[in-house]
Amino acid sequence: MPDDPKINAANLPAIRDHSRLWRQNRYVYPVVSRRAYGVSIGVNVNPSKACTFNCVYCQVNRRVKGPAEPVDLGVLIRELNEMLEWAASGDIWSDPHFAEVPSELRRIHDIAFSGDGEPTVHRNFADLVQIAADVRRHHRLDRAWLVVISNASRFHTQSFRRTVPILRANNGIVWAKLDAGSAALFNRINRTTTSFKRILENIEWLTREMAVIIQTCLFRLDGTGPDDTEIELYIARLRRMLDLGGWIAGVQLYSIARSPAESNVAWLPDAELTTIATRIRDALPELNVEVYGGADVPPQESGGTTREQRN
Repeated sequence: MPDDPKINAANLPAIRDHSRLWRQNRYVYPVVSRRAYGVSIGVNVNPSKACTFNCVYCQVNRRVKGPAEPVDLGVLIRELNEMLEWAASGDIWSDPHFAEVPSELRRIHDIAFSGDGEPTVHRNFADLVQIAADVRRHHRLDRAWLVVISNASRFHTQSFRRTVPILRANNGIVWAKLDAGSAALFNRINRTTTSFKRILENIEWLTREMAVIIQTCLFRLDGTGPDDTEIELYIARLRRMLDLGGWIAGVQLYSIARSPAESNVAWLPDAELTTIATRIRDALPELNVEVYGGADVPPQESGGTTREQRN
C-alpha cells in the first residue's frame, strides 16, 4: 500500500461506489469520500429529487421521481445514531464493503448533507442540521465536520440563515457550487431560474459569515472545456469574494465521474484540470486549490445516459 492515501483513494471500491441507498435506510448512508480522505456519513434529505438546478452534468436519474413526503425526523435520528455508532465503534471495517479501506482512511471525517437534490430547499432545514449536530455531540465526534453541500441558490432565505449559527457552533462548513465565471455559461450549465447574480451574492455573503469551500465541476461541453476568458472571469469572482473579506477555506476542482444527464457533456482530462488549478493558484496564491481528477467509472467521451442514484 503506497504511503499517500490521496493518491490511491480513487482506486478503492468503497470510494468508487457512492450509492445513497444503504441497506434499508431511508436517509443516511456511509461513503469513503475521495475528497474527505475518510468516512463521510451522508444525509440524503431529498429522496424526492427536488432541486433548484437542472445541471447538464447531473448524475441523478430525474426521469424517475422519488417519494414526495416530509422528512421523518424520528427515522433520521435513529439512522444517524445507528450509523455513527457503527462507524465510531470500528465495526464498519468488518463489513465486506469497507474491509479493504486502509488504516489511514479509517476515520469519521464528516456528516454531510448532500443527496439527490438541493438539501436547503426544506423550510425546516435548520432543524435537520440541528439534529445532526446533536447526534454528533452525543457520539463525541468533536473533530468531525458538519458539512452542507449546496448549489447556493437558497442562502438568502431565512430558513437557511437560521442554519448558519448551528454550523458555526458545530465545526460546520459549506461546500458551495460555482461552476462558471460568466452568466452565459452558468445558464447553459446549471439551467435554473435563480440568477447568476443571486448565486454570487449568496456565496459572497456566506463567506463573510463562515468558512466556505468552493466546489467547481469542469468538463467539456459540446466538445470544448472552459476557455481562457471563462477561467479569468472565474478567478475574478473568487478575487472579489476575498476582497470583500470572505473566508474561502478551499477550492475543489473536479470533473464528471459517471455518465451525465446530457450527451454533449464529457469528462475533462486530469492534465487540463491541473492546468486550470495552476492558473488559479498563480492568480490567487492565498487559496488552497485541490484537484480531484480521474473518473470513478470512466464516462463515455460523448457524455452518456442518465444514471441511477449515485453520487
